[in-house]
Amino acid sequence: MKILIIEDDQTTREFVAKGLKEHGYSVDQAEDGKSGLMMALSCDYQLVILDRMLPYLDGMKVLSAIKATDTHTPVLILSALDSVEDRVDGLQAGSDDYLIKPFALAELLARVEIIIRRNHRQSKPESQLCYDCLTVDLRAHRILCHGKELSLQPKEFQLIQYFIEHAEQVISRMRLFEAIWSYHFDPKTNVIDVHVANLRRKLEEAGCEALLHTVRGAGYVLRR
Repeated sequence: MKILIIEDDQTTREFVAKGLKEHGYSVDQAEDGKSGLMMALSCDYQLVILDRMLPYLDGMKVLSAIKATDTHTPVLILSALDSVEDRVDGLQAGSDDYLIKPFALAELLARVEIIIRRNHRQSKPESQLCYDCLTVDLRAHRILCHGKELSLQPKEFQLIQYFIEHAEQVISRMRLFEAIWSYHFDPKTNVIDVHVANLRRKLEEAGCEALLHTVRGAGYVLRR
């Protein structure tokens, strides 16, 4: 997943980039509107995070130019302009979300995840997901391992679907919790560890060994 940050404040830009990279995203950065727009139109990004007040070309013009040539790439505005009118203007101009500065990194990451997931589902209405020996039939709500159906609990199904959608990315426990359970992450809970352990056991019993890995101190990853 590749994200472009267009932000003239270096501290904010690097803070956001660091947080995104720690959550498995690939990040490019631009410090002004003109160079940011050129990058946005020359590369396939899953999301553009855009400040409104930029040198050379302001954020609203960048947004209009992106949407005029590429309606597929979602844009999240990150701005200190916090009035209702400012937010309405940004959303009506085509942004997918509007987050006011100052902001909490956890909220930004949650909004990024939601936008990318929503855009992925809208742009890729597949009925199947595949990775290695695994096949997820989304319409029938079935998961096959080497052609054999697995008997999974609802959260286990959501977990393996999420892992396949983000295959070969290291996924933190907090990110999994927010994506699957959709409420505040409690670092003391072991609910994720239990569900992942059960899922890993079922995969191994079905012959899909060594696919779901624990990355010590970072989270989990689905990879060969």
